[in-house]
Amino acid sequence: MADLTLSQIWVYPIKSLGGMSLQSAKVMSKGLQFDRRWMLVDSNGQFLTQRVHSKMALFKLSLFEGNLKVDFKGHSILIATNHKVSGLFDAQVWDDVVSVFEVSKVHSKWFSEHLGMECRDVQFPEENARRVDPKYVSNEEHVSLADAYPFLIIGQSSMDDLNKRMEHPLSIKRFRPNFVFTGGEPYEEDSWKNISIGSTQFIGVKRCARCVLPTVDPETGEKGVEPLRTLSGYRKVDSKVYFGQNLIATNHNEIHVGDRIALKTSDT
Repeated sequence: MADLTLSQIWVYPIKSLGGMSLQSAKVMSKGLQFDRRWMLVDSNGQFLTQRVHSKMALFKLSLFEGNLKVDFKGHSILIATNHKVSGLFDAQVWDDVVSVFEVSKVHSKWFSEHLGMECRDVQFPEENARRVDPKYVSNEEHVSLADAYPFLIIGQSSMDDLNKRMEHPLSIKRFRPNFVFTGGEPYEEDSWKNISIGSTQFIGVKRCARCVLPTVDPETGEKGVEPLRTLSGYRKVDSKVYFGQNLIATNHNEIHVGDRIALKTSDT
């Protein structure tokens, strides 16, 4: 078996905005620290997504002196990562109702002006509940504001195989993984059940069914038909296209780029 090595770590602090590449990250029960703990909602409390508002891809995030820095076409704003919880209200993420609070009126106005629509910048407190679908987990695991599961892993070999089938290669950033690894065979992560990354243990929950979001270019915000058109030719099952594996964590340590990934001997 080829050595499996963690090669990239990504977090997406504000749901559906740009991601941040990290060299290390703290694994928490709802996902990596800072991953999807904020989101933009409309006047009805409904979450906003690149699927509808592809311009959201143009908001780029980074860490700056312990704060989140959001950049948009030369304009920027800072978001403190330690806001005091206040003024909770209900918001909607798919079928889930979550309890959130507005970061500030100033932040909401900034995002509204640059996105071109009224919205509020809200944060999901770490202690607030949002259960993972009980059909797939057994210990009442919870998730942040990610679509459904705390972690997503994709093999670089899988991405390389996809790009060989396409006229124009694409970046793995389109699939918004938390973890990318090198080594192994294309799509072998499909069948992973029990793995470790460094000293942290994970369980493979289910393959990730892909929506239209990977068709949005993360650099330009433009929509196309790829990579879903190519994936549909060989990765479609029961009308769903799969790419990547969803995970939950059973313990919570820090992980680092370069960590070894180990599988239990019963896994392939």
